[in-house]
Amino acid sequence: MRGYYQLCALVALVFRVNAVPLAKDMSDEELAKNYLKRYYNMQEESKESFGRKVDEMSLKLSEMQQFFGLKVTGTLDAETLEMMKQPRCGVPDVAAFTAGSSNNKWSTNDLTYRIENYTPDMSVAEVDNSIERALQVWARVTPLKFTRISTGIADIMISFAVRDHGDGSPFDGPDGLLAHAFGPAPGLGGDTHFDDDETFTFKSPDGYVLFLVAAHEFGHALGLDHSRDPGALMNARYIYRNVDRFLLPQDDISKIQALYGSNTELPVGPTPPVTPNACDPNLVLDAVTTLRGEMYFFKERFFWRRNPQLPEMEQFLITSFWTELPDNIDAAFENPSDDLVYIFKRQKVLALNGYDVVKRKSISNFGLPATVKNIDAAFYDEYTERALFFVGKKYYSYDMNNKKMDKGYPKAVEKRFPGVTRKVTAAFQQSGFTYLFSGTSVLEFSETTLMRVLGNNYFLTC
Repeated sequence: MRGYYQLCALVALVFRVNAVPLAKDMSDEELAKNYLKRYYNMQEESKESFGRKVDEMSLKLSEMQQFFGLKVTGTLDAETLEMMKQPRCGVPDVAAFTAGSSNNKWSTNDLTYRIENYTPDMSVAEVDNSIERALQVWARVTPLKFTRISTGIADIMISFAVRDHGDGSPFDGPDGLLAHAFGPAPGLGGDTHFDDDETFTFKSPDGYVLFLVAAHEFGHALGLDHSRDPGALMNARYIYRNVDRFLLPQDDISKIQALYGSNTELPVGPTPPVTPNACDPNLVLDAVTTLRGEMYFFKERFFWRRNPQLPEMEQFLITSFWTELPDNIDAAFENPSDDLVYIFKRQKVLALNGYDVVKRKSISNFGLPATVKNIDAAFYDEYTERALFFVGKKYYSYDMNNKKMDKGYPKAVEKRFPGVTRKVTAAFQQSGFTYLFSGTSVLEFSETTLMRVLGNNYFLTC
């Protein structure tokens, strides 16, 4: 590896990570302090502000919580600690948190790269393919072109290393910090290092997909900071995504094109994914379910999680919790009696126990006729212990205890739920009320009596 002695001269030009390894046997408080020092530039235990001593750790915890969309408490709560333990990129978040923090870019659109060594986890061909495709993620949407060289110094030098590898930013062993990259600059600028204590894979979720990690790190090598958008490739956390269906999200496209412009040579490709906005008045949800007292609202590749006792919501990619779940699900419901949540996508049904897929079924297992190819919505009626399945303007009633469809179904939705004249798109029960989502409206029922017509923002707080 080259030029490590130049690091001190490049502090102002590239991201400098504090050399604080995250030991797996640390106490929670020690882990949190090291995390905040590494990623949020925490330096002292306290500092003066307006004549008062302010605990810097509390300030940095608040900064981190705001960055990841967590409840801002300024304290090391369980949710914050869990976020700190998730695998992630080694580049600090503090730069991204400060608006306009990075305007670094390469002065040329023709860049070279060199793979200095390989991980034993994958074949040479798989590593080469993963690196090339990761660079093409950015080349497809910009004028950038990447040429591989086999000797000499490239703009982007790529290597696998462990622990202290000479750049002042040691790796920390398995999990935790996966890789890091240096922004555009002479010397170390552009260099991208992967922690070889990790298990890298070509496509499998049983490990860290090298293509995904590399594509993220090359974003840094080209001048991008971390993104607060939970769906962005440049979000700090590692999130498994289906490699074969990967499309660069719009948030990443907008930011890289702000640096380098767009690619005018390639035809316009598929529409890039956009992270849905809970404040969108035209938002139509795919499915809603409860899960052990919390509410989950699904839309495309994402879901919002809300605890009824807290005002804040959190937004995540579905694959960050369940790698096996599909996008754009049709329906979901929780059966509290067996502690399972059922997820429906066309003919397939996945049963979840918390965050584990424990059963795989077909919609035919619920007594639905072969003419039903998919359902629109579903919920578990706690009073009758039936699962209700909505298909168009009709619904079916399934006896969850006796495992059979009730006789006389399907029936018209409007007969049981007067006022529902359009397709039901999502449904759930809570606190004795049934909520049927129909487009952007939410109809609240007490048994069969329509109480109120609400909007999505009744549950999806902005």
